[in-house]
Amino acid sequence: MKNLVFCLNATLPIFFTMLLGYAFRRIGLLDESFIKKINRFVFRAALPLLLLEDLWEADFQTLWDGKFVGFCAAITIVGGLLSVLCSRLVKDAKIRGEFAQAAFRSNSALLGIAFISNIYGKSDMASLMLIGNVPFNNILAVIILLFMKPDGEKKDAGNLAKETVKGILTNPIILGIAGGMLLSVCHVPQVPIVSKTVHNLTSLATPLGLMAMGGSFEGEKAIGQIRPALGATFLRLAGIAMIALPLAALSGLRNEQMVGALVVAGSSSAVSCFIMAKNMGHEGTLTSSVVMLTTLGSAFTMTAWLYVLRCFGLV
Repeated sequence: MKNLVFCLNATLPIFFTMLLGYAFRRIGLLDESFIKKINRFVFRAALPLLLLEDLWEADFQTLWDGKFVGFCAAITIVGGLLSVLCSRLVKDAKIRGEFAQAAFRSNSALLGIAFISNIYGKSDMASLMLIGNVPFNNILAVIILLFMKPDGEKKDAGNLAKETVKGILTNPIILGIAGGMLLSVCHVPQVPIVSKTVHNLTSLATPLGLMAMGGSFEGEKAIGQIRPALGATFLRLAGIAMIALPLAALSGLRNEQMVGALVVAGSSSAVSCFIMAKNMGHEGTLTSSVVMLTTLGSAFTMTAWLYVLRCFGLV
């Protein structure tokens, strides 16, 4: 019973916050335009500043764990390759790219920080998780969506490399991590006026992001293309985690590191999957369905995975 209570305390506040966002949308306190602005604010300002703040406060040289970062990168790459292989089972070739991206690309930035900080009271380990996950998330997403475009047009390797590099170097999450690492390594002192102002902004990141995610949920759309959507949902929430978590345990990952591995392997699909799919010539319906189904389903699967890990003394 203690293990179950521990897991519910870790997951329910997160998903109740998402449920509030959904409820606020239904009663008119939030609308689609405002939710899009919240998502943009969280992704471009609040989350990057939160990561910068965490790393700035930490001793990055002491915090660094190459094995954990490498494992998160490996999970991401293996998940991407597995999703591409599984996409070959989808009959409609036009949606295989959407299937592959939505099935492997985790919502690690928002949910990772929320889970780790909710359980352990701090989120500095989430920064290391994102160093291993976010760059490869972006690289693989660009490659998959470009090479598996529904129109079948010839892909230019030069444009592919250019778009990939640009996507990584301009990613706000990566910029926030890089800035925090630099401030920590250079031992730049924190000025109270600046640090308190930054903290006021970063405290908005998790609750606003979760409410925006809940407000974006539209169950009616998830009915379209239900079979491939369910397949991608299973792969995102369970399939990759079944491979990754036993390997993480054998590799010696514990506590915050194990929760980080769980987030990379088994959290919901990133909301940005839909935006990237639409911007790169894909229709987007399957992607939005998978994001919605995984967001709803992760409330149950993340609790279940956490319970299993807790029972085995891994968290």
